[in-house]
Amino acid sequence: MTTELPVTLEQLPPEFFTAPEGGDLHAGNARLRGSGCPVQAINYPVGGEGYVVTDYETALKGFSDPRLSKRIDNAPAWFRDLVKDASPVLISNMLTADPPEHTRLRKLVSRAFVPRRMEVLRPRIQQITDELIDAFPAEGEVNLMEFAFSLPMRVICEFLGVPVADRPQLHSWGNWLSGAPYPDAESNEKLKDASENIERYLLDLLADRRANLGEDLVSILLRAADEEGRFTNDELVSTLVLLIIAGHKTTANLIGNGTQALLTHPDQFELLLNKPELADSAVEEFLRFESPVYRGTLRVAAEDMELGGCPIPKESFVHLLMGSANRDPEAFENPDELDITRTANRHLAFGQGPHFCVGAPLSRVEGQIAFTTLLRRLPGLRLAVPAEELEWLFDNSTSRGLVSLPVRYDARLAADTTQDA
Repeated sequence: MTTELPVTLEQLPPEFFTAPEGGDLHAGNARLRGSGCPVQAINYPVGGEGYVVTDYETALKGFSDPRLSKRIDNAPAWFRDLVKDASPVLISNMLTADPPEHTRLRKLVSRAFVPRRMEVLRPRIQQITDELIDAFPAEGEVNLMEFAFSLPMRVICEFLGVPVADRPQLHSWGNWLSGAPYPDAESNEKLKDASENIERYLLDLLADRRANLGEDLVSILLRAADEEGRFTNDELVSTLVLLIIAGHKTTANLIGNGTQALLTHPDQFELLLNKPELADSAVEEFLRFESPVYRGTLRVAAEDMELGGCPIPKESFVHLLMGSANRDPEAFENPDELDITRTANRHLAFGQGPHFCVGAPLSRVEGQIAFTTLLRRLPGLRLAVPAEELEWLFDNSTSRGLVSLPVRYDARLAADTTQDA
């Protein structure tokens, strides 16, 4: 089926996601928002019929539109076969389900991520944050992305009860799985290996934990599964994979993106440094300004439909661009300005509707602690390279983050500050 767009625009190439025009994702998004049509065609995944949604209003509607399915079985046959062959471990969780299956699977984990439980974790998260900063080198220069990944990975692994020695391997497997599927056969083979390895590991972990139930998240999930009596091992493993991937990569990008934003906006840096009580609103603004997940995960038209005035054929892929919606001038005043005091910040960084990110409360707490602690413990924090030399990672995933974030700080002052505290 050929779709005629309301506004004539050359179909976007798949490189729109992996190599934005001029390297500037926000400029490309702004151009599309100003084109007169909020929905544009794109050849992504390569070989499929896809559409990007660029404005806030249409994206917001898209998140709750039941015609946009999350189920792999509603995708074209070639895509179904590709995913089921390369990464079957990814397709039995709430992220790839529609109601009522989604409701059932979400119930399995939602009780573990309620805000009050996350607040109970706050002291331990603070302790982990301080321990990581304690290990910073004395010369006062670090790649802050290492810290950004280490903090949420340690937190989610402790939450799951994963042994320390196993965490680097889980991180590696999780990175491969977060990009599924890949456009080339070699990468898909590596993805398949990661999928098989993490499945074996988690099946062993589940078996061990069944025999030794504790208070960790795996034990909580097992108890919930036993109480409900309707969760399979495949669903438990797939849910754990989702929690590992989403539980560290999104927050890592939040910390990295937010720190980069602060270091390139000195007025906002000073404001948060002097008023750490603004941490809550600062985190929300970082989520909006430089969204750690810039486009939504898989959504497929379950039927012929229309969205934003654009006809979308059945089995088409629909990509909701949260990063673009979060800078839509129709929804936010001065959207390209960083303002950590911004109120009524209705960003879409965690999605919206039934698939709103279940781990949002944990990510928010981790971000609040990370930013205030970094500013308090690293006096003179600044970029170690010119801002224009920072490289954004554009890969096959939905994430947006930095390849590295080299920073300097005044180590001697940092030590003095720690002693005073």
